[in-house]
Amino acid sequence: MPAQAARRGSAPPAGPAQRHARPVITELRLSAFGRHRGAAFPIGPVTLFAGPSGSGKSQVLAAYEALAGLGAGAALEEAFPDPAARIPERAVPDAQRRRGFRLGCTVDGPAGPVRLDLAVQAEPTLRIAGERLSQDGQILFATALRDPGRRSVQASWLTGGAVGVTRAPLPDDRLGTALLPLRVAGSTAGQRKVLTAAEQVIVALRSVFACDPRPDRMRAPVPQGEGRLLGDCANLADVLRRTRHECGTRHALLAEAARTGCAGPVAALDVRAPEGGTVTAVLDRGPGRPATELARLGAGELRFLALALVLLTGPGVLDMDPAAELLSAQQALTVLADGLDRGLDGRQGGELLRLALLSCGRGHVRLVAAVGEGTAAAARRLEGVSVVDLSS
Repeated sequence: MPAQAARRGSAPPAGPAQRHARPVITELRLSAFGRHRGAAFPIGPVTLFAGPSGSGKSQVLAAYEALAGLGAGAALEEAFPDPAARIPERAVPDAQRRRGFRLGCTVDGPAGPVRLDLAVQAEPTLRIAGERLSQDGQILFATALRDPGRRSVQASWLTGGAVGVTRAPLPDDRLGTALLPLRVAGSTAGQRKVLTAAEQVIVALRSVFACDPRPDRMRAPVPQGEGRLLGDCANLADVLRRTRHECGTRHALLAEAARTGCAGPVAALDVRAPEGGTVTAVLDRGPGRPATELARLGAGELRFLALALVLLTGPGVLDMDPAAELLSAQQALTVLADGLDRGLDGRQGGELLRLALLSCGRGHVRLVAAVGEGTAAAARRLEGVSVVDLSS
């Protein structure tokens, strides 16, 4: 069973809850999601999911990304574009022909561990069937689908005092936890506890960047823009233009990594950006050698450069929408990479692991990725990397 596989991972056994200075997801739960049943996956600074094809690695990453999207305000159909694929294969519909899936997470931070659990009805219509936000065994916020004929759920949250609980309808296609800061006044101790827990969860969910570099989209020159890296990394050249001018130290670290991950000598990473023209990124090969445009690099080299850039940078250089109410120093960026080592050789994969440990060791960046067995085998020998084995 996947839950048993999670316990066989190289992550250390669960101990007393560790208080984190920045809100981070420390556990992902898939109680009925795709092939996963009753699975609880610990999430550390660097967490890699390994296992053969069909073991559910991509489903774990998809669940994490969907929760992140809902936390950022996405509707259900955006977070789950193919909800039928997330229904457990042998799930039997009830008398009303309803089937769905369940997932959740634990977010630790200054307020302590907070649990978010979500039940989604996928058939016959996509909607939230139930949601629960809890802390220390106390339910702070909950929703339930009372009337299938209405496109709303009945929500209740802790108020305290003489009232005890406040009840109100909420949309059935949005994460209720993300709506609480707009609905709860915070005038009582109970309401403030609800708001603190909800805001911690939302900060962690919004601080996520899903990255899947597409070499076929990264070769052509790109227009000059804001220099915020897209999820497919198609505008890598424009981002390198920006980091070269604004992030000298990180740009130098990326050039150093390129010496390991790219074939041939690499003196520096440079760009050609004529006034009003498009941007072309190049590898500077050193004195007397012609520069190499990124268009001429192999697919693995391009994926390596893009992933290295993501690990070495921050939210301000990525196309994401972190919580604006907190300084970036109070947030931890989580990078999701399904197929982190796809198309990479062992040398490139090893360098990415080194960069991940370098960046994640400071507490500002976390990495959750699916990898092949070669990278997983190398990672098992590294202190600070948790490998979750889904092989059975």
